[in-house]
Amino acid sequence: MTIRMAVAGGNRGARFDQVLGGLEGQIELVAVCDPSDQVRAEWNEGRPELKAYSAFEDLVEDPEIDAVFIATPMLLHANQALTALNAGKHVLSEVIAATTLEECYALVETVEKTGLTYMMAENYCYRREAMMVRNMAEQGVFGELTYAEGAYIHDCRDLMFNSDLTRTWRGGGAVAGATGNTQSSRGNGYPTHSLGPIAQWLGINRGDRLARTTTFVTKSAARQEWAQSVLPEGHHDAIDAAWTEFTDSATTLIETEQGRVICLRKDSASPRPHNMALHSLQGTNGAYISGRFDGEDPLAWIDGVSPGVSPSNFGYRDKARPGGLDNGPRAQWQSLWDLADEYEHPYWKELGEEAESAGHGGGDYFVMYDFARAVAGEIAPPIDVYDAVTWSSIFAISIENVKRNGEPLEVPDFRVPPDRSG
Repeated sequence: MTIRMAVAGGNRGARFDQVLGGLEGQIELVAVCDPSDQVRAEWNEGRPELKAYSAFEDLVEDPEIDAVFIATPMLLHANQALTALNAGKHVLSEVIAATTLEECYALVETVEKTGLTYMMAENYCYRREAMMVRNMAEQGVFGELTYAEGAYIHDCRDLMFNSDLTRTWRGGGAVAGATGNTQSSRGNGYPTHSLGPIAQWLGINRGDRLARTTTFVTKSAARQEWAQSVLPEGHHDAIDAAWTEFTDSATTLIETEQGRVICLRKDSASPRPHNMALHSLQGTNGAYISGRFDGEDPLAWIDGVSPGVSPSNFGYRDKARPGGLDNGPRAQWQSLWDLADEYEHPYWKELGEEAESAGHGGGDYFVMYDFARAVAGEIAPPIDVYDAVTWSSIFAISIENVKRNGEPLEVPDFRVPPDRSG
C-alpha cells in the first residue's frame, strides 16, 4: 500500500523531503500547501507534477490525497487536523496537537467518529536515547519507576520577528485562521518534547495516567532585553510592557494516578547553548540521566550491572571474609551506550543508519515510518489521538494554573467523554 501524502506547511515540511524520498513504496508525496508563492515554487522545482495549493481547504478536497502531514504554525494544528479528518484524510500532526481543552475533545470525538488514522509527530520520542530508555523501562531494568524530569531549553528569541520586524506566531503575532491560546499565554507553551518520551517510559494511557498538575512561571526578562537590543529605537515592541504576557521559564509538576511525579521545564528565551533534550528517570533499581550538552554521553546506573552499590556505607557482606561486613564500593555512572548491545531498541538496530540522516536525531524518519505503518493497518498509531491531546493539554491547563497562582488542577482522561450536563 502506497499512501498518497500532502504536506501542509512548506517550510517545516521541507525538513521531511528527504525522509519521504526514503520511504518509497510506503509514501508518495503528491501535493504541498503553503500560502507563500515562493515556497510553493521551491517545492515545484524539478517536479512540476507536484500539486501546489495555497489554501488548506482546497488541499483537503483533493480526492487523490489519502493523508495530510500538518507542519504549519502550532496555532493552526487542531483546526486543520479537524478539517482534514472531516474531509476523509488521515492526519499526521506536528506538535503540539491542540492549544485548548475544547480542541482536545474535538480531536478525540472526530477521530472516533471517522475511524481515520491520527498520529502526532512527536519526534523526540524516537531519538535513539529515548527509545533505548523506553526499551529498558519496559523490560523492568530500572525497577519500579517513581520519578522523571524533562526539559526543553532552546533560545528561540531569533524566531520572534519576521524580516519586517513584525511578530511571528512564536512572538505572539497573529496567524490567520488561528484560535485558542497563543505562545504569549503565560504557561508551559510547548510541553510535548519533554513529556512525550517520559509518558512512554511510564506507560501513560497504558496502565497509568496523568492525574493532576501545576505550573509556575518566571517573569519575562531575557526576552525584552534581547528585543530592545535588536529593534530600532521607537519600535513599539522595544519596551518592557510589550512582553508582560510572556514568561522566560515555566516549571510544571505532574502527579500520576500511580503516584509517580514528573517535573518539566520549558524555556525558549534564556541565553545558553542548545542541546536536543534534557531528561532523567528514576526507578527502584537504577536511574538514567541525559547528557547536559552536545557531545556528553547519557548516563545510567543499574543495580547489579553498573559499578558499585547504592547506598555504599551500610555494611555489606564481604564474600572474601565469611561472616564479615564491609562498606561497598560507591555507585558510579556508566555511559548508556555501554548497555546498547543488550538494550538498543529494535528500530535503531534495524534502521538506525538510515534514520540518522534525517532531522531531530533520527526522530523525523521514524515518525513518518510509523505513520505509514499505522495507515496501512500494520500497527496502531504509537502516538495516538489520546496521547496527543493528553500531552498537549498541559499547555492549556498550565495557563489556568498560573492564573490561579499555582493551584493544582486535574488532567482530563480524554478516553472518557466530557460531562456536558452542566
